[in-house]
Amino acid sequence: MGALYTLEILRPDQHAEAASLLKRSLYEWYESRLGQGARFAGDADAFLIFPQVYEALDPGEAICAVDPSGRLLGVCFVHPRETHYSLGIVATDPSSSRRGVARAMVESVLARARLEHKPVRLVSSLMNLDSYSLYTRLGFAPGVLYQDLSFAVPPGGIVSEPPQEIHCVRFATAGEASKIADLEQSIAGVRREKDYAFFLENKGGHWRTWVFEDLTGTLKGVLVSSHHPHWKMTGPGCAADERVAAALLWRALDQYRGDSTVVLVPGAASGLVATLYSWGGRNVELHIAQSTAGATPLKGVFFPTFLPESA
Repeated sequence: MGALYTLEILRPDQHAEAASLLKRSLYEWYESRLGQGARFAGDADAFLIFPQVYEALDPGEAICAVDPSGRLLGVCFVHPRETHYSLGIVATDPSSSRRGVARAMVESVLARARLEHKPVRLVSSLMNLDSYSLYTRLGFAPGVLYQDLSFAVPPGGIVSEPPQEIHCVRFATAGEASKIADLEQSIAGVRREKDYAFFLENKGGHWRTWVFEDLTGTLKGVLVSSHHPHWKMTGPGCAADERVAAALLWRALDQYRGDSTVVLVPGAASGLVATLYSWGGRNVELHIAQSTAGATPLKGVFFPTFLPESA
């Protein structure tokens, strides 16, 4: 059967429909496979943050699949960066399953990236083997495994002594985006200066960005967190080592007193993971980095997030 849909650029007037599609897609998958649809049972307006943030950061880059009546069948958030292309959420309407919508959207990004000789990167859930299989069939190779750790921070803060070098953590200042991007490129091999400029500009007032600066004035780590009412997640960020990572995370988590957040931590950072367990972190999911260029070894600790996708 023919595809009976076209791929187009997602328009701002379609954002509400895209948010509704995201909610239906996530609810249906998590409920039918895991019985956890309640995680996505809120108002569809909560998902408006995805098209809105991506449009603010990269206008005209999100892809959608549209049927002949103009109804959205799928959305794919695309993020061009200096060193690579990154894929955000790829979602399809449950009614459009087995029509090749997700594959078509991803293949369009792969074709564009090949023209620019750039790899495509993403972070996918290991609980969703459907999407994992789609990506591996399209040439993505698995890399770093991440543990999703959830924190319900007590009103009085974390019940544990702060790391010794907590005094090295401060708020990042406007104009540091280039230095932060240099640091991340040295640790993770990716560069995305525009993302950090976006966080530091902080037009919506929801982003907080910290850096770890040693006694010589050298940046050793960075960590961003979102305090948007519909998106309370810690990351993206990176750190030269687990010691730096722990100091950054302590500072970020302390800002969530009486609230909750989630952070993705490399599973191989066993010392850091143990520390986070002692602070009250608990596993809620597993994710894995995938790239068409194969696995990129880390020279420190990397914290992915999903808004914007930080693969």
